[in-house]
Amino acid sequence: MVFVFQEIKREEFYAMKHKGEVRDLLLDSGVVGVLRTESSSKLVNVARAIKEGGVYCIEVAMTTPNALQVISEVSEKLDDVVIGAGSVLDPETARSAILAGAEYIVSPTLNSETIKMARRYDKFVAPGAFTPTEVLNAWEAGADVVKVFPATRLGPKFVSDVKAPLPQVSLMPTGGVNKENAADFIRAGADLICVGSALLDREAIRAGDYGVLTKNAHDLVDAVQAGREGQN
Repeated sequence: MVFVFQEIKREEFYAMKHKGEVRDLLLDSGVVGVLRTESSSKLVNVARAIKEGGVYCIEVAMTTPNALQVISEVSEKLDDVVIGAGSVLDPETARSAILAGAEYIVSPTLNSETIKMARRYDKFVAPGAFTPTEVLNAWEAGADVVKVFPATRLGPKFVSDVKAPLPQVSLMPTGGVNKENAADFIRAGADLICVGSALLDREAIRAGDYGVLTKNAHDLVDAVQAGREGQN
């Protein structure tokens, strides 16, 4: 798949956040909301709704129609959110997303060239991994956090089991994470969670009932906070 997008102006690119700032915002929030729908027309409203619920780190999946345009539009209209690109499979797509305004890159799998591209532009990168070996390989390749995917196939216990011998690795469970198990993943040692379907109610989006999304976001933020309090 080839993505064509007009690159942002040089001054706009250098006005983007530094990676350290993005990392701090991601970890402080504790929740990354994944926007993945069949239509991009309502995504700005969706992004605004979940931001009001406390989820201000928003990942636009590259499987979304006109994903690069969505990234640019959300970045322009919501300057108080941190926009990233998800489902990034290769370095070419990573570069296009970064030039469209993405502050971080998330992948479902491990591709070392994608990590290199993100680091070339000094962007936060989270490749996907499923086994302890893949987790370590991703970390050694330069990941800022490793996306544990699909998390529900492994459960919170997997996170604590991996953190025992690899305490230095930052982990972000993704796939099946919801308000019922979010605190368990955080207590197990996850630094943050990535949530899609449990956050975005498709029926509510179709009906324009964005208050439902705001409440979902608020519930997830509360669950992460409860999990962090349980770590102490």
